[in-house]
Amino acid sequence: MLRTRIMPCLLLQNNVLVKSIQFKKHKYIGDPINTVRIFNQKEVDELVLLDIEATNNNKGPNFDLISKIVNECFMPVAYGGGIKNVEDVRKLFNIGIEKVVVNSAGFDNPNIIKNLVSEFGSQSIVASIDVKKSFFGKYKVYKNSGKKLVKQELDDVVNSFINMGVGEILLNSISNDGIMKGFDFDLIKRISNNVKVPLIACGGAGTLNDIQKVVKSSNATAVALGSMVVYQNDNRSVLINFPKPEILEKLLG
Repeated sequence: MLRTRIMPCLLLQNNVLVKSIQFKKHKYIGDPINTVRIFNQKEVDELVLLDIEATNNNKGPNFDLISKIVNECFMPVAYGGGIKNVEDVRKLFNIGIEKVVVNSAGFDNPNIIKNLVSEFGSQSIVASIDVKKSFFGKYKVYKNSGKKLVKQELDDVVNSFINMGVGEILLNSISNDGIMKGFDFDLIKRISNNVKVPLIACGGAGTLNDIQKVVKSSNATAVALGSMVVYQNDNRSVLINFPKPEILEKLLG
């Protein structure tokens, strides 16, 4: 059985790190280079880095900044934000990114995912699906960092990405993002029980018990942490942290 992967998910906005609440209310966290250095010391195995403004500002990836971040990292990095074509991804891989995370481009130009899978293989391509629960309890899919509603139903979106050949899904709950009160277990189980590719659960972690519960009860194969690893506690004072490897091993063993 593969070991469950636990990873920080960091948000870039205007070249600095921020943290959101329900994809809004972005708070400054710090410099990405210094933050990565701390995660190196914490023995983090993997990192997700998402530029949440690139697509909305019609910009491509900031290759210079990404290169500097990757050069500081001791761990593999998955990057998303502003990706428009195969050349963008080739350049990202050339500077050391291990996986790319595709969200808006997958909706705007579905052929891009097919082309990326054909060129680089499924294992390198992650589909990011951002989901919000409506007032009536229905799950709605959004793109462009949660700013634009996707007309397709959630299950259709998932099946479409799977059929395009993505090797992994990053499932992010907009409703639970930054709340630190636990994951949307119903959402995660709904998707994890119907896909054969690895599923990264994101959005809502506040305690070690939240991590354990989402892995044990929702069949998530990986967990991405945001607020929990950049804040000291519920009062949201910034403190870059990460559970010790031995604690995670005991928690998930």
